[in-house]
Amino acid sequence: MKRVSLPDRANVLLIGGGGREHAIAHALSRSPRLGELWLTDTANAGLGRLGRRSPQPVDLSNVFMMQRWCDRNEIDLVVVGPEAPLAAGITDVLTTDRRRVFGPSKAAAQIESNKVFAKQLMRHAAIPTAAARIFSEPETARAYIHAHEEPCVVKAAGLAEGKGAFVCETPAEALEALQQLMVSRVFGDAGATILIEEKLTGQEVSVLALVDGRSIWLLDPCQDHKQLGEADTGPNTGGMGAYCPTPLLDAAAMDAVQRQIIVPAIDALRREGIAYRGVLYTGLMLTPAGPKVLEFNCRFGDPECQALLMRLEGDLLEILWATSTGSLNDITIRFDDRTACCVVMCSEGYPGAYEKGKVITGVEAAEALGGDQEEVRVFHAGTTTADDGTLLTNGGRVLGVTALAEDLPSARDLANAACRKIHFQGAYFRRDIGDRVLAKVSDR
Repeated sequence: MKRVSLPDRANVLLIGGGGREHAIAHALSRSPRLGELWLTDTANAGLGRLGRRSPQPVDLSNVFMMQRWCDRNEIDLVVVGPEAPLAAGITDVLTTDRRRVFGPSKAAAQIESNKVFAKQLMRHAAIPTAAARIFSEPETARAYIHAHEEPCVVKAAGLAEGKGAFVCETPAEALEALQQLMVSRVFGDAGATILIEEKLTGQEVSVLALVDGRSIWLLDPCQDHKQLGEADTGPNTGGMGAYCPTPLLDAAAMDAVQRQIIVPAIDALRREGIAYRGVLYTGLMLTPAGPKVLEFNCRFGDPECQALLMRLEGDLLEILWATSTGSLNDITIRFDDRTACCVVMCSEGYPGAYEKGKVITGVEAAEALGGDQEEVRVFHAGTTTADDGTLLTNGGRVLGVTALAEDLPSARDLANAACRKIHFQGAYFRRDIGDRVLAKVSDR
């Protein structure tokens, strides 16, 4: 594809309406080269203050109208936050010689949207990952579970909003997961095919890399906390908090991850005729035998994105443009030396049923905390604004309270203190984000 330069004033369309997109929009808004920032979702109270609402909905059944709107408004860059539009092929239909899209093609997005595709890709590329069996018939899967007593992980093969993996200690738990995915179809067609994987043990880390089709730039590693309850108990969620950077991967380990996992994955896609452009998220388990891949995602993780962008130095618009145009080698990406910790405040009942419309107070007081070397920013994930301006809950994960401080204990303490300033009925947050690594260090 022809390389083009970033315009002096670039118009951007940001697709998505969660905490990840609020963090992206906040970082984009600091770019001196940003022209007009258009948003597909301004119901999010944090996003709504940063740009203009696009009157054109994201509708891949009406590609012509989307293309026409982007042309008419001279959109230079489309930034896609969530996975669903990428899996549906939005990059393919909106990319032109003049307009670029940050996010992989439909074929490349299969690395997240189709876990069978991803598992087979890893097998062919000899990428270390959990052993797995693939099932499309419930009875066959049940027979396999009855024949195996060991713990396992049951996963939906399709997109399930980060909630389609069930860690099962017993066959009974595995059978219940199978029932929910394949029979009850709690995630729709995403559970028509499932994977039953060996349960890996160790610390989980997230490594995100920017890929421009030829070059790879590793971002600082993060650690997400997916279980709802403290001490990693309860059901999996979309993420209850994350911090960055994690000391669990040093420079040598990051180099090994790049050589043994990320480069082979990109090369395997290329052998399939697929050029990957965008961010590649690699979820890893640090097992006694070395890092093994739990999953690939084709977009920024949430809440890892909030912690990463809190530390980013430089112009995010330039970075996303370079990734989308094959020019990562022309830029340098730098991060603040301090640690960022994001603590998610969620609604009562999440990740199950929850009520919306609860009044939120204290966000300004939370962001006022900190000092000369500390900072707090509250990213809105599931919020909206009433007609009278009152801030209300509008989702399961409501806020990503993100603190920047000298080290992890300080950042976590500051984020927790900020959470305590914020109030809404039924609010819940984990106070132990980072405990896994802090406990590891204290045991030495």
